[in-house]
Amino acid sequence: MFALNESSIMPFWKKDPAKKEIFTNVAEGLRQVYKTKLLPLEETYKFHEFHSPQLDDSDFSAKPMVLLVGQYSVGKTTFIRYLLNEDFPGIRIGPEPTTDSFIAIMHHEHPGTVPGNALVVDPTKPFRPLSKFGNAFLNRFVCSQLRNEVLETVTFIDTPGILSGEKQRVDRGYEFTQVLEWFADRCDRILLLFDVSSLDISDELKRAIEVLRRNDDKIRIVLNKADAVDHQALMRVYGALMWSLGKVLGTPEVCRVYVGSFWSKPLNFDSNRRLFELETKDLFDDLESLPKTATLRKLNDLIKRARLAKVHALIISELKESMPSVFGKDSKRKELINKLHVVYEKIQREHNIPIGDFPKLDRMQELLRNMDFTKFKPLEKKLLDRVDKTLSEDVPKLMSMIPQEEHAYLQFKSETGRNTPLQTNTIFNDQQATPFELGGVEGINAGLGESDWIVTRSRHEYDEIFNQLSPQNGKITGASAKQEMIKSKLPNNVLGRVWKLSDIDKDGMLDIDEWALSQHLIKIKLDGHELPSTLPDHLIPPSKRHLVSNGSPTNGNTGIYPTIHSGVEQNTSDDS
Repeated sequence: MFALNESSIMPFWKKDPAKKEIFTNVAEGLRQVYKTKLLPLEETYKFHEFHSPQLDDSDFSAKPMVLLVGQYSVGKTTFIRYLLNEDFPGIRIGPEPTTDSFIAIMHHEHPGTVPGNALVVDPTKPFRPLSKFGNAFLNRFVCSQLRNEVLETVTFIDTPGILSGEKQRVDRGYEFTQVLEWFADRCDRILLLFDVSSLDISDELKRAIEVLRRNDDKIRIVLNKADAVDHQALMRVYGALMWSLGKVLGTPEVCRVYVGSFWSKPLNFDSNRRLFELETKDLFDDLESLPKTATLRKLNDLIKRARLAKVHALIISELKESMPSVFGKDSKRKELINKLHVVYEKIQREHNIPIGDFPKLDRMQELLRNMDFTKFKPLEKKLLDRVDKTLSEDVPKLMSMIPQEEHAYLQFKSETGRNTPLQTNTIFNDQQATPFELGGVEGINAGLGESDWIVTRSRHEYDEIFNQLSPQNGKITGASAKQEMIKSKLPNNVLGRVWKLSDIDKDGMLDIDEWALSQHLIKIKLDGHELPSTLPDHLIPPSKRHLVSNGSPTNGNTGIYPTIHSGVEQNTSDDS
């Protein structure tokens, strides 16, 4: 006879669905883990009434979302239009508060708008929980759909301009900050926009920032319309913004700030053009990476949710156990709410949970005042163990699948020759492979496509120094070259790379052409540009091109000095 384990003799209707842990992909694994292990804990201890609504299947398959927040007339809608390179249905741009609704800009084959009441009943959209905010909000919520390559992988959420002065005392008819918090919890990036001509933080904006602070890792600051002021004024505006944000955010470190002018109009002050180009590239790179990191963000959010749900269950069960069985329930309930910090300290001490995992004390007290403690459930250790197992076993398993999915996607893309939507005709790469690309005709790319060798433009200066170094048989030694090259004050690892790129014939010496090339590379580095790991063809001296054409590498391991094995600058004593 053979022995049967417990699972083989258990009827199918009593089997634990949480034990099925075969994940086809990360998104499906997240949905499965949530439904079978985390959701039962949330439902048992009323997590959805205190913190966040239940997650739907669309939340796990939704595209990454970018939330734009700011006072009116800071350029939120114009920023989206700048990224899309076209108008979207329902767009209104003006100096007054034109956008009075939450607008979800999403991809669809047929352009048009969908009103909020119809949007929240669509099971394919991740907006169904928004119905709890009522018709006052749904009448101010709309989905703008259009066919755009950027929107194939990213969804933008445009928000009403935050009011200031007397206007902020007017009731919107719905809880603006709560709606903002709902979007912030589910989006992948929060862009907080400011205008260089209006840095004052109104009361409503301050309340909005306070609810966004829970997701401070998603926040990026955009200082828009920076071309409206000159260099000196921009420096002062930047400092004032940092001072204001430091007081509101309440953290020693301020979020990343991008400075630029995000519209398609001529710059008023173009003295900061180079700065704007660099900042725009950094911001675009950040937004372009969202589709690649969306799965990891969802995994991270699920971990945060699981930790909060576990702490919430401990709080609710502790309050249940502290309640009397018959008399004095109302007075005891008030006492527990007022001394909730004591409950926090007890749970922290007994379960060794960091204080940062606990919900905010004042908000929890406010929510508990409307709750019936007698309906709370006692602690079920099985539910907590299931969540602990998720954090210790399922999460590492899902994390190990993320690189595999990325590798499979890249392999599929290389085999099919397909580009991602953000690598086609969009604002993210309109200037790529053109002279207007950042660094396209600068730095190491200067002289690309020209018939003359770019180094000859300063050749007389380089040749004069070369002749002063006492060349022997038309070449200078490494020791002689080092004494002159270190005058640039560049570190040895950079000068080592310059040497390896310049010593094309790998004889440990530099002739007059190689010396001129080394000086050109040093000048490129001093101008703030990066050096390549392999010398581009247009920088190879005409007298050395036959060496490369014959198969000799420009940085191979054929000389007396060690070569660079990767694109990373290595700081070794042998570099010079």
